[in-house]
Amino acid sequence: MATTIDSSTLGAVNQTANGTASGKNAAQDLQNNFMTLLITQLKNQDPLKPMENAELTSQLAQINTVQGIQDLNKTMSNITTQINTSQQLQATALIGHGVLVPGDRVLVGTDPTTKITQTTPFGIELPKSADSVVVSIVDASGVEARSFDLGAMTAGTESFTWDGKLTDGTVAPDGAYRVKIAASTSGTAQDVTALTYGLVNGVAKTATGGAMLDLGGTLGQVNLTDVRQVL
Repeated sequence: MATTIDSSTLGAVNQTANGTASGKNAAQDLQNNFMTLLITQLKNQDPLKPMENAELTSQLAQINTVQGIQDLNKTMSNITTQINTSQQLQATALIGHGVLVPGDRVLVGTDPTTKITQTTPFGIELPKSADSVVVSIVDASGVEARSFDLGAMTAGTESFTWDGKLTDGTVAPDGAYRVKIAASTSGTAQDVTALTYGLVNGVAKTATGGAMLDLGGTLGQVNLTDVRQVL
């Protein structure tokens, strides 16, 4: 009776094709292993019951399948590399631009020349519409400096700018503040994400080949997918 290539052997070779093999000759090694198994099968078959043509064709087809898997893996790897490279080149266009990313920080500072107080923008991301959105800006001690009732908002992302004034109309001291957002629909609280401002200083490559934006300071590096809006 003809000796067949059992499922455990095929499984081991397929596992190699899916990523275990390494080096330039990995695909050739896979083919050689299959040929060795097939030749051994032919040598040890029962002369009175030789391998059927259909069975031999099936074994050869398995060789081509493994070769095809190896080639497909290489092709996908090349495509991934090209996508990552393109993503990095596109990300460089953001250098020098402001972006909104998840975070709750707002900075207040006074221009020493003009004496004009400036604040960094902030944003709100709503997964669905809300009939009430209230924004509170608090200082480092957690004391509320200013609040805004924005009323109803539709789903999506919107950016805002605080004028830097406290509730009593005076100018807020320079420093870092936090944004707290409460959104609700028919009195039921819903998810909402606060967004903070960052200036893109550069683009860095991730370990997997993707792109990271360098926002500097406490924000550091963020993934390109974290950007909700470009200002």
